[in-house]
Amino acid sequence: MADDYRRQGIELERRIFELDIKCSTLRAEKQDDDYLQNASTILDKLKGFYRQGAECSNLSKLLQDYTQVILDITFYEENQLVDQEFPEDCSPFKIQQLLQDLTEPEVLVARLAPGQEAQSVLGTELLECLYWRRGALLYMYCHTLHQRKQWIKKNKDTFLECIQEGVRYLMRMLQVRNSVKLNDGVVLHDSATAGMLSEGIFSDTHLLTMMYIGEMCFWAVKYEDCASGTSDPKEDCLQFRDIGTQILNKYVHACEGPLQGQGWNTENAKEILSILQ
Repeated sequence: MADDYRRQGIELERRIFELDIKCSTLRAEKQDDDYLQNASTILDKLKGFYRQGAECSNLSKLLQDYTQVILDITFYEENQLVDQEFPEDCSPFKIQQLLQDLTEPEVLVARLAPGQEAQSVLGTELLECLYWRRGALLYMYCHTLHQRKQWIKKNKDTFLECIQEGVRYLMRMLQVRNSVKLNDGVVLHDSATAGMLSEGIFSDTHLLTMMYIGEMCFWAVKYEDCASGTSDPKEDCLQFRDIGTQILNKYVHACEGPLQGQGWNTENAKEILSILQ
């Protein structure tokens, strides 16, 4: 057991100090960024932990802090791409790097805590956030590409691959928590809340995720041959029309039902549904 703790500590310590160098480099660009400041504060705490020679007895907490650093640093980097409107020359490489960074916490869990689920180590909210951030990044990228008609004509396969990957991440986000089954002895006095939880809608982010999925499915149906049946579909191709229809129907039902009058707009969702159905 002691050897396991020592091995875990060395691996995580190396990653932490590597990330600290990256954070310092980015802070030189923008010293007052709140997310980089938060990442730097957490990194200082983590570095202090190792410099004191403490044993890695609470691996879950260390990985959670490390994950928060990843989320903060990549958020800063994502905002740079968005502000620059995803430059064509460098965006593909930078996006793949960001996706890799946001996948690393799960990789570390598998390596340092074998046999444990990522959700039990990182916690539900952090795991949801990792999937959300990857899916939302690809959504924003595809949203920008969708306006570059000439680019899509030349790079349709790349565009559709980004959509498929983004939809998969967003669907995984929605699947992290199990929907509340109302016949499992769960007592909810608010019927509206009960209906939302039974559909797996736990927050505004879950609703926004549904809208993102619906839009991306619409783009895919518009451009992908396998959605229209004009060519041989790939075995792993998502059924975008079915997924988009199902998700957006849930979105509209929630927004015009329990959430009516709370600022959620369904016009775009209904317009997409009229095309998908």
